[in-house]
Amino acid sequence: MTTWTEFVTAAPTISEVFARRHAAAGSLAMLGTLRADGFPRVSPVEPRVFEGELWLSGMPGTRKFDDLRRDPRFTLHTATVDSRVTEGDAKIWGTVHDVRDPELHQRFAEALYEEIGLDLRGREFGFFPAADILGGSSVRVGGGHMDVTVWRAGGTEEVVRKH
Repeated sequence: MTTWTEFVTAAPTISEVFARRHAAAGSLAMLGTLRADGFPRVSPVEPRVFEGELWLSGMPGTRKFDDLRRDPRFTLHTATVDSRVTEGDAKIWGTVHDVRDPELHQRFAEALYEEIGLDLRGREFGFFPAADILGGSSVRVGGGHMDVTVWRAGGTEEVVRKH
């Protein structure tokens, strides 16, 4: 299991691009899951980093969370709006696990309220998926080339330069 904190240490380039693009997109990312029929589903989500973990939080009762309960594999991509990718983009992939910890849920709810004003304080959380990051990649364009940085759990970042 690789937490967000461990990912930042192991994959500093990818995590920096992901965090920067995630913030620039207003915390929006695109979540890839597998539907019950095996087809892919892509859904908007606003993941949050909290207490060293990446949480795939969102509106309860949505199909994307049904998908993750059934098959915990996911891909998370920064919301790219520039076809030239001048600001870069990043994606991570892995699995999720459901965290049942009412005290953690309430700390998360308090932080969410302070950050964006959404008040979930005092509510019981259902499915609360934390990401176990297994890999990631990022793209940076500039100087007449594109650098693709790739990382897999247990390894180091590798860069492929394309001209």
